[in-house]
Formats: sequence, structure tokens, C-alpha cells
Amino acid sequence: MEGVVVEADISAFRECLSLSWKKPYVLRLAFAAGIGGLLFGYDTGVISGALLYIRDDFKDVDQKTWLQEAIVSMALAGAIIGAAIGGWINDRFGRRKAILLADTLFFIGSVIMASATNPSILIVGRVFVGFGVGMASMASPLYISEASPTRVRGALVSLNGFLITGGQFLSYLINLAFTKVPGTWRWMLGVAAAPALIQITLMIMLPESPRWLFRKGREEEGEAILRKIYPPHEVEAEINALKESVEFEIKEAEASDKASIIKLLKTKTVRRGLYAGMGLQIFQQFVGINTVMYYSPTIVQLAGFASNKTALLLSLITSGLNAFGSILSIYFIDKTGRKKLILFSLSGVVVSLVVLTVVFHETTTHSPMVSSIETSHFNNTCPDYITALNPGNWDCMKCLKASADCGFCASGTNKLLPGACLKSNDTTKDQCQKEHRLWYTRGCPSKTGWVAIIGLGLYIIFFSPGMGTVPWVVNSEIYPLRYRGICGGIASTSNWVSNLIVAQSFLSLTQAIGTSWTFMIFIFITMAAIIFVIIFVPETKGLPIEEVEKMLEKRSLNFKFWQRSSKSGEVLNRKS
Repeated sequence: MEGVVVEADISAFRECLSLSWKKPYVLRLAFAAGIGGLLFGYDTGVISGALLYIRDDFKDVDQKTWLQEAIVSMALAGAIIGAAIGGWINDRFGRRKAILLADTLFFIGSVIMASATNPSILIVGRVFVGFGVGMASMASPLYISEASPTRVRGALVSLNGFLITGGQFLSYLINLAFTKVPGTWRWMLGVAAAPALIQITLMIMLPESPRWLFRKGREEEGEAILRKIYPPHEVEAEINALKESVEFEIKEAEASDKASIIKLLKTKTVRRGLYAGMGLQIFQQFVGINTVMYYSPTIVQLAGFASNKTALLLSLITSGLNAFGSILSIYFIDKTGRKKLILFSLSGVVVSLVVLTVVFHETTTHSPMVSSIETSHFNNTCPDYITALNPGNWDCMKCLKASADCGFCASGTNKLLPGACLKSNDTTKDQCQKEHRLWYTRGCPSKTGWVAIIGLGLYIIFFSPGMGTVPWVVNSEIYPLRYRGICGGIASTSNWVSNLIVAQSFLSLTQAIGTSWTFMIFIFITMAAIIFVIIFVPETKGLPIEEVEKMLEKRSLNFKFWQRSSKSGEVLNRKS
């Protein structure tokens, strides 16, 4: 029944769970391919904790902010390339081979990073991992979608999104587990080689996507796989539907080859779709989500928690909330509607960013003073403190900002009392910690630092179910069928490019203007995103795909986004 709108309920998820005994083959396909999502999440999340220990081993990384940003963002640069060529590899060689290639790149990158002897080699490993992330971000959900029964396809594809956030959560657990193990960050980065090998083994034993096989004229192989996936009374209808769909898709692909960027922008429906789709992808990154995910342990330290282990433990909370939020989005997105959910999400993000801005302002302006007596207790006084004209006015924050060579040793009785401004090296750090004092190089002791953890948690709770999911859903619905491939690729690339820009600039911004002002910038960007969504993003809830194009053609502004439009209701009644 083409064009029928199915209202969201939980029956699909119950049926999905029942597959474990009715059709275990289907779940095996989905989970095997979903390991790509797990690797995607793990490799994008693990660097946040590993970076704390990389700074300890490589002093250049600790002293040069641009090196820290390069280690994080080079994986994103690789992902842009991986995503750009991933579409061609998927169509040319198949989904299964694309996943195997992504796993190979994951494995190579993990080995290179684990054995890196200098920051340059580490960056090379990150680039290889980035290639794998870019390919996996396309190949895994595509394989699951094309190898799943229609009834549970949405739930099984959503499984890939959950595994991405689950991979990020796992990365924090692994980081925490290896804090006391010799090699620390090498284990953190190298352990990703294991699931890559597991997926290679599983995928070798699994078939190619039936849709790809049909497109390549290998219909007998495709039919054999479909007979394993679908019940006997449904399989013939699915085979016929797939044949018709692939024939239509090939015709549309041939027509779209003639399309150019200029032609796309001249087409009203495509232009409006791109405004909404690309805008959502860009704002998804520029409201600061990956500064939280990539740098959350660093942010925790900036809030005044000195211990690497403590920073990892607290940032584990944000990662767990992100995984939980991805589950909530599956339930709410078809109940509340895309636009309402994303506006609620962005409003909560604004509140969270205000909390973070206030906390970091307080931490910066009310840090403990530097005591000349406490400083003279040690032999390694910070050179900038010695030559300062007014050392009596120095506080912890001024000590840390004076030079990358300076660190703050807190008072032994109370970390909020005046402490010592010392030269930052391993010897001084050991001397400070032997007296049961806390050693700070990123942030200062603060009585309100715990509020920053609440702010980070609120940010994730609000961001993940809405802004974390809706941009991808809208981009899968909003483009006319004949332009869906090229428009989806453009929007996806804009997401990775935006991700790279934010990751590459965050630490430099905090160093140049301070953490509180950096989060203030995110507040203004988020407010701009709210205005953008109200004006440019239509509500696609309950609309068949063919009706979306008509809506874009005739769309007028609807500021009462919380009300269901009468046209949408008419479509539902007509199609049901």
C-alpha cells in the first residue's frame, strides 16, 4: 500500500525483539553491520580521554594547543574524505566490501596510534581511523536498511545510531579501565583493533545486500537472501516490490546524472530542502556538541577537577546520557514531530549553555590566590611569576595563563586557599602530589565546579533526543527522490566540515578568549538556530515522501509549529 502513513507505536520494537528467536539470521545481519557504528562511536569518543595522557607523554602536545586540536580533528578530516568516496565504493563494490574496507582502515589506524613514537605518527593513525569512520557512517546503516524486513527496518536502523552513542560510552569505560595501566593512551586507542577484527570475521561469513545484488543483475543471489530474511508468505511480494523499486531507482539515477549544482539550486523544492537539510547539519555542530564529546574530560578539568581519572569518571556521565538520549529519540520523534522536538531540544541547550557560561565565569574570576610563601616552599617557581611586577595580585588563573610552563599547586589544607605558582614539569608535579596536594595545569580549584558537571549533563539530555537525531531524519525525508542521493551527500559533507571547524577551533578559542566567552558564543549560535528552524524547517511528521515535495513547493511560514496543519491531516485521511 504505497503512500500509507503508519502511526508510531511500540509494536515494531516488540517485533524487533521477537526476531531473536523467530529470525535470528536478521538480527545477526543487523548486529554484525552495527559493529561499524560501535567503532564509529568508539573512535570519535576515545580521543577525549586519551588526550589527557597523550599530553603527559608528549610535552609538545601539552604545550601546543594546535597539536591537541590536530590530533582530534585529523580524524574528522579523514572522515570527510571517507564519506566522500564511501558512496562510490558502496555503489561500485557493494555494502559488505565497503564495511570490510572500513574495518581494515580502523585496524590499521588503531595499530599506528598504539605504536606512535611522536605526535606526527599519532596524527597519521587518526587520519586512517577517520577514513574508516567516514565509510562506516554510510555503509553500516545502508547495509542494515537493505537487509532488514520492512516492518522492523526503522527499529533496526535506529540500532546503528544507538551503537554509535553506545560506542562513545564504551570508550569512556575503556579509558577509565586503563588509567592505571602502563601505556594508558596506547591501550585506549589500540583496543579498537579488536572489534574491527571481529567485524571482519563476521562480515566475511555474511552475504551482500540484496538490493545491491538486484541492482547488479545478480537476482538469484538476492532472492536467496530475501528468503532467509522474510517469512514464506511475504517473500514473493517483497521480491517483486524490490525488482520494481530497483528498476525505478536505476531510471531515476540515470536522470539525476544530468543534474548540476546550478540546476539543483534553481529548483525551488530542492533549494528549500537544502536550506533546511544543510542548515540543520551545520547548526548541529555549531551549537557545540562535539566540543562536549571530544573535550569533555578537558572541560571537566577546566571546571576545577585536577585528576585525570576523576575527569574521565565524570565525563562518563555525559557519554551515558548521550546513549540514553538516542533511545528517547526513537520513541519521541514520531510522537511529537520533528520541528517541535528540535525546538524543545535547542531551548534546553540554551539553558544548559547559560549554566556553563556562568560557572566558568565564576571559576575564572574567583580562583585561589598565589601565595609567595607557598611558592617559595618549592624550588621550581614559575619563571613568569619571578619576573612579574605585581606578583601579589596573581591568582591561579593568571598563573596558568602566564605560560604553558606554569602550573598551580593547591594548598594542602584546603584547595581554595592560596597555593603555589610553579614551573610545570613532572618533577614539580611529583613534589606537589607527594604532599597530598592537587596539581592544576588546565583549570583552577573551584567551589562551583560541580555545577559545570550538571550543565554538561543537561546539555546532553536536551541535545541528544532532538538536535542529535532530527537533522539526520529530516535529511532522509525532505529531498525529492530523484535528487535524494546528491542532496544527502551535500548535507552530510557539510556536517563533517562543520564538525572539523568546531573541533579544530574550540581549544584555541578557550585559550584566546576564555571558556566562559566560548560557551557564550555557542549561546548566540543556538539562538540563531532556533530562529532558523522556525523559518526554514518544515514539519514532515506524518507526510508520505511524495507529499513532502508538494509541501515544499507551496510552503508558507507556520509559526504555530505546535499545531498540526490541516493539509497534513487531509493527507493522512486520504492516504490511510
